[in-house]
Amino acid sequence: MSQQHGRGHIAHCLGGALAGRDTVAVSGNRRLTGAGLADGARRLAAALSNLGVRRGHVVAVVAFNSIEYIELFLAVTYIGGIIAPLNYRWSFEEASQALELVQPTVFIFDGSYSSWALRLKESNSLTSVNLYLFLGNLCSISQAANFVSVEQIKRSSGGTTRAVEPVSAPNDVALICFTSGTTGRPKGVAISHTSLIIQSLAKIAIVGYGEDDIYLHTAPLCHIGGISSCLAILMAGGCHVLIPKFDAKSAFDAILEHRVTSFITVPAIMADLLSYARKQKILNHGMTVTKILNGGGGLSSELITGASHLFPNATIFSAYGMTEACSSLTFMVLTRPKIQEPKDQFGSSSEGVCVGKPAPHIEIQINRNGSNSRSSSPIGNILTRGLHTMSGYWVNNSIDTSDSVRNGWLDTGDIGWVDKTGNLWLMGRQKGRIKTGGENVYPEEVESVLSQHPGLAKAVVIGMPDSRLGEKIVACVSIRDGWNWVDARAVHKGEGREVSAQMLQDHCRTNKLSRFKVPRIYYQWSKPFPVTTTGKIRREQLKAEILVSMKLHSNL
Repeated sequence: MSQQHGRGHIAHCLGGALAGRDTVAVSGNRRLTGAGLADGARRLAAALSNLGVRRGHVVAVVAFNSIEYIELFLAVTYIGGIIAPLNYRWSFEEASQALELVQPTVFIFDGSYSSWALRLKESNSLTSVNLYLFLGNLCSISQAANFVSVEQIKRSSGGTTRAVEPVSAPNDVALICFTSGTTGRPKGVAISHTSLIIQSLAKIAIVGYGEDDIYLHTAPLCHIGGISSCLAILMAGGCHVLIPKFDAKSAFDAILEHRVTSFITVPAIMADLLSYARKQKILNHGMTVTKILNGGGGLSSELITGASHLFPNATIFSAYGMTEACSSLTFMVLTRPKIQEPKDQFGSSSEGVCVGKPAPHIEIQINRNGSNSRSSSPIGNILTRGLHTMSGYWVNNSIDTSDSVRNGWLDTGDIGWVDKTGNLWLMGRQKGRIKTGGENVYPEEVESVLSQHPGLAKAVVIGMPDSRLGEKIVACVSIRDGWNWVDARAVHKGEGREVSAQMLQDHCRTNKLSRFKVPRIYYQWSKPFPVTTTGKIRREQLKAEILVSMKLHSNL
């Protein structure tokens, strides 16, 4: 206990400004005071301790967003447990892989995932689990007799840990957050209390979260963006508005009913909000919103313009980051309210996409030695160092940093450069890099240029084997509604809303894309692109589908 004294712990947020708030969380008809949240988290911590959860034990949870989820997060970590949120979008098989990796002592689930608990319990395939707990109302599931609820153990705990200081797991680990990359099995990223606290403080300082904020949970609490923003609001003493999972109608209803001031997005969420607002002719629902933080990919100029009109009083920020860096590395302001001075936007160019400046606690370094870039080029591997970086990957109940950290520097897996003013420019992923005719091409750079064509809804660029060049650049393009794709053999109708391979090549050259970067082949893609559960494009799967298509056409 004495060794823990003086260290940061995320459960320290249960005191201070939060404890005195009348309302700190709203979910449906339920409202919770600051004192109620603190008491509930402490009583649940005592109950889990009484049931055998010890320092360093992993507690896995799969559930939609709820007040109970936040309370559970704080309770597990309060007694030195490590919480491991599972992605509710996973299949049972993917979830099983993650569970095998972390070997949890406790498995907690809500009503939507009782079938997972039954399968695990009946098969006895996960021998590490000695306690199954239901999160929510047991009356909502048909197998109630098989399980005990979190609420039941909390009521029977017989006391709280009010007099006990929070403790941390070994190596200060609070959280195992899963990331899948673009292929393969889930990887467990071990994140410390220190990293979570410093990330929260950065968001409070840069985005400006405070005790007057009413924050809508649009992101799931199984993703690092949703987790880190949740903790930032807890530490700032703001109010949480929870909907089980994002849909545009529920979000707008919550914004209007609770006078929401802030939320986070990814491009898909913003696109859904704008689309719903257009269809429903929503005009004034967003007047209370003053802060929007976007991550998970850049917003297009079209989305930024639409968002600034729908939420006219909001400052819209963009952040670049990753799970291994405990969310955001860099921040930039995309647009400010119309009544303020407009922000000059860097946007994208043939030199990459500007993602802003690092937060004050973060070091960024460009390593040109391992990037295969020309020696005179400023482009290289993006490395980061600081208290924000992960403890390591969770492997066999221990932390492994061998593949990711060198001399304290975490390799982000991205390629980029830093300009004279300190802004980081993102070129693309190291693994996605295309080598064509001896030159390096980053798909994201080409996609950024293609996406500016008004007839394209989305473009994904991949490298395909080529006997002369090594790889040739291929673009898979999704056409916007109202536009027509015209292939080389078709006759142009001249109606002005046509897209063809030649038109896209001309567009790339007009936008100053180097000739060797311009795609040589274009595929019209009429179905959803293959993505991971976190929305990343599965480029290898797309490449395999294109290869099959090419073979089919060659055999006709």
